[in-house]
Amino acid sequence: MDAPDTALLDTLNTRHGLTGQLRFVAGPGGLPFVQIHNGHAAAQVSVYGGQVLRFRPRGAVSDLLFVSEQATYQAGKAIRGGVPVCWPWFGPDPQALGRPNHGLARTRPWSVASAAALPDGATRLTLVLTDTPDTRAIWPHAFELRLEITVGAALRLALITRNTGDRPFTLTQALHTYFAVNDVAQTTVNGLDGCHYLDKAAGAHGAITQQRGAVRFAGEVDRIYTGAPAELDIVDGASGHTLRISAEGSRTAVVWNPGAALAAGLADLADGDHRRFVCVETANAADEVVTLPPDGEHRLVAEMFTLPTRFDAPLPSHGT
Repeated sequence: MDAPDTALLDTLNTRHGLTGQLRFVAGPGGLPFVQIHNGHAAAQVSVYGGQVLRFRPRGAVSDLLFVSEQATYQAGKAIRGGVPVCWPWFGPDPQALGRPNHGLARTRPWSVASAAALPDGATRLTLVLTDTPDTRAIWPHAFELRLEITVGAALRLALITRNTGDRPFTLTQALHTYFAVNDVAQTTVNGLDGCHYLDKAAGAHGAITQQRGAVRFAGEVDRIYTGAPAELDIVDGASGHTLRISAEGSRTAVVWNPGAALAAGLADLADGDHRRFVCVETANAADEVVTLPPDGEHRLVAEMFTLPTRFDAPLPSHGT
């Protein structure tokens, strides 16, 4: 395990720490982490990868996000769980040049731009990633990528891409959120009824299919939905909780769970971990490609929060 850079942590806390609300600490592998606690919620962010790892609203009994206990915390490796940033491409290298899946943002150190306590009691942390000779060797464009993380009663993520070069570029992207559930077999994703999706699961051969009813998980699910609505709900039948995702700047939703067979081949997932999460991703993917001219900007936003529990049935009577 790498030793933490205490000088860096001291500098970050001096410049951006918020007393009693936000501080920088050493995470696994010596990576700089941000711990956020306010009157609304608690959260944890890895500066490496620009990745939210934890979000627990006040009063919640568990975290809304899943992170594998076998996740790798090492430079050049992706962290399994939380909200990885897939950028500037989603999925395999679109040009088949041997570049890594899901782009370069999730395996790079980001910089801290600012931290602020907001008037409503929420906390906002802004991270930034800009082009370097290393990134230009992989993706030959000048850019500024900002991630605004707002921790309040809801977790709001705004991924802002700006073209700082002198020629247009195109990209696909996703906020690849791992949502924690008690049992994926008792979980549904609601709101996609009638949408068409590209089925990427093993044996599906990229078939285009229309969703009928809620999305359920009886095995591997790997789907890119087009024409997705702005709001989707994850219903965790085992706990009775419903989590809502509200999207902006996106008409694509990705739903993924590896199923038992694929998960068994993933070294950074423990046995049975696939039952403990579902990925519902706010994305611009497949045919939804973003083109930015010089000085152009695009905002991809995902806001997630738990809906109040509803007691639609009358309480049982104990009278005789």
